[in-house]
Amino acid sequence: MNWSQKLYFTAFVIVAAAASSIRGIHGYAMVSGTVFCDQCKDGQVSLFDYPLNGIKVAMACPDNGEMTIWGEETTNWLGSYAMRLDGTPDLSGCVAQVTSSSEEGTRGCGTGGGPGRSPRLMFRMFDMEMYNVDPLISQPEDPMSFCPKSSYPQPHPNPVTPTTPPSTLPVPTLPPTPPLPHLPPMSTLPPVPPFPYLEASACPHQSWMMPEYRCYWKVINPDSKVGVVFGLIAARKYGTDITLWEGMKGRGEPYKTLLREGTTALLNSYNSVQFPYHPLGVIQHMNWALMGNTQQVMHTALRFLRANSGNGRFTCKLNPCK
Repeated sequence: MNWSQKLYFTAFVIVAAAASSIRGIHGYAMVSGTVFCDQCKDGQVSLFDYPLNGIKVAMACPDNGEMTIWGEETTNWLGSYAMRLDGTPDLSGCVAQVTSSSEEGTRGCGTGGGPGRSPRLMFRMFDMEMYNVDPLISQPEDPMSFCPKSSYPQPHPNPVTPTTPPSTLPVPTLPPTPPLPHLPPMSTLPPVPPFPYLEASACPHQSWMMPEYRCYWKVINPDSKVGVVFGLIAARKYGTDITLWEGMKGRGEPYKTLLREGTTALLNSYNSVQFPYHPLGVIQHMNWALMGNTQQVMHTALRFLRANSGNGRFTCKLNPCK
């Protein structure tokens, strides 16, 4: 940077600072983070966990020796939240904590929250500050059946060793132990069933609409709005009132087929880690197709359809709900 560029940059900083003071602009702090469902109740974010929507997160800060709530926000369907605090508050002693949840959003994963996290300053310019909070967790009442047993919380009792008084009587000599009879060989144990989330599975839209598989709608539910799940571009195309369940019934038209197969692909991506598409990849391809022409819509719908059918490599591994 030569001397003229340095001069221009210095002048820009001075003008920006002067404009801020003249206009009376007040600063603010932005705090963001994510909340996950700790399905195995192991106190950490792992492969089995997924982001939660409908979770309320509060920012508690010390005030005259007591913790006071300075702000509260609810997570979106991606599990993220963004909390704005006016002014330039000191968040050094503050803690972000899961406070409550809605049963509709959490799908049974909102009975308890993990420990709070302190915000970390990521960026500061003039009177604007950006903070980030490490992932928070919300837990179900009981760990999921597919979780490893070692991840379950185990009690740590403190056993007390009883004191045995010294014996004053002589210990009699015991007779020799007779030889043990030969036992039959042990039968082989059955193989451990695989974890459902780790299995390769791909199910067509007909399977996802069956009542016996309704419990697999975990991250998103049938009543979720298409515009909320897929974003503004989808809302402009399909409207703001259509639900995912209604979109699953679409047929006979490229855009309806895209919505049906895109929703099915999103469900499959949440259900199996080996599904060809990641959840964010499904949403991204969906929006790219909606911004293109009809031919792109048909091609994307066809790719989703092939992935949902297993493409000759995967089968549907859904078991009827109990």
